[in-house]
Amino acid sequence: MHDKKSINKVVLAYSGGLDTSIILKWLRAEYDCEVVTFTADLGQGEELEPARAKAELLGIKEIYIEDLREEFVRDYVFPMFRANALYEGIYLLGTSIARPLISKRQIEIAKETGADAVCHGATGKGNDQIRFELSYYALNPDIHVIAPWREWDLTSRTKLIDFAEKHQIPIPTDKRGEAPYSVDANLLHTSSEGKVLEDPAVEAPEYVYQRTQSPEDAPDQPETIEIGFEKGDAVSINGEALSPAELLTSLNEYGRVHGIGRLDLVENRYVGMKSRGIYETPGGTILLAAHRGIESITLDRGAAHLKDEIMPRYAELIYNGFWFSPEREMLQALIDKSQDCVSGSVTIKLYKGRADVIGRSSPLSLYNEDLVTFEDGAVAYDHTDAEGFIQLNALRLKTLGRRKALMK
Repeated sequence: MHDKKSINKVVLAYSGGLDTSIILKWLRAEYDCEVVTFTADLGQGEELEPARAKAELLGIKEIYIEDLREEFVRDYVFPMFRANALYEGIYLLGTSIARPLISKRQIEIAKETGADAVCHGATGKGNDQIRFELSYYALNPDIHVIAPWREWDLTSRTKLIDFAEKHQIPIPTDKRGEAPYSVDANLLHTSSEGKVLEDPAVEAPEYVYQRTQSPEDAPDQPETIEIGFEKGDAVSINGEALSPAELLTSLNEYGRVHGIGRLDLVENRYVGMKSRGIYETPGGTILLAAHRGIESITLDRGAAHLKDEIMPRYAELIYNGFWFSPEREMLQALIDKSQDCVSGSVTIKLYKGRADVIGRSSPLSLYNEDLVTFEDGAVAYDHTDAEGFIQLNALRLKTLGRRKALMK
């Protein structure tokens, strides 16, 4: 625990919403320190200028509002997708992958402004507190970290509202009652948890979904798109070159129209409890299918299978907050090396919640039509070679089979 008197200036990850506005006021009251606000545009789809106005209203002098969408997709989302990362086999890690970038900028801003502390608004029950703080300490081992939800006594929505009213903090009208659920959003996904979603036996209401229309309401005609890849990263759609953020934005729109990327998941949090979340990752779901499609013709079997073996470990590191760990960086180097020849194009059919690969081509393809054809004239493969191959592989199985027979 830090000495409150030793904190002179703190950089707060600030959304402009009720919780972080309360945190801002609480910091100044409890720590009697200057506060710098930092608001990142990661493609959450909200207007960010109101956050500036609100910070100014609350008397903040140093206000950072930054568009980090390109850096987010280029340096965090794309490297993760080279690994085909899925946590617990199904979750595309949309919240997890945003935290290292926010943390990195907070630490950089702390250095720029001479701040000696950083602060986040994550609760004491969730994963985000871990992701933020492990990242902070990795980047600046001596930084002070303030986590209000672990310190204050504002433990209910009613107490938060009372605090806001007492300190003349504007309260959105929809927050006076219990919020139906909490939402996190960025260019990769939206995440909804809590309240109406807490019973995992009950289907999530349709209004929870924000990024996609339901597959039932999606167009009755499929749509086909072609995604171009260079060294494992998507670079174009239908022949049009796009920046990383532009490309993901475009794929999100295709996914929205066709109801792609919905996930209802009960996951294992790092802190030890299970939680139920509703995730929408429309563009990411299409991108994962396309990336696996291009890898299927450009990656050697050994490389592909090794990647699949290490993927759960890599995904778990990101989920648990270890983006800036040496083991994640080591795995990343291996994954990036595997992508040297992962270039070409993939054709995807989008239809009522599905994104199916229907074609793939690459100048560096390992697929040899002459080898696999059932027609005469195949080259470089002698069918009789298979007999010796089978006999060698069967040798130990035959030996084991004979021993089993003796034991009966």
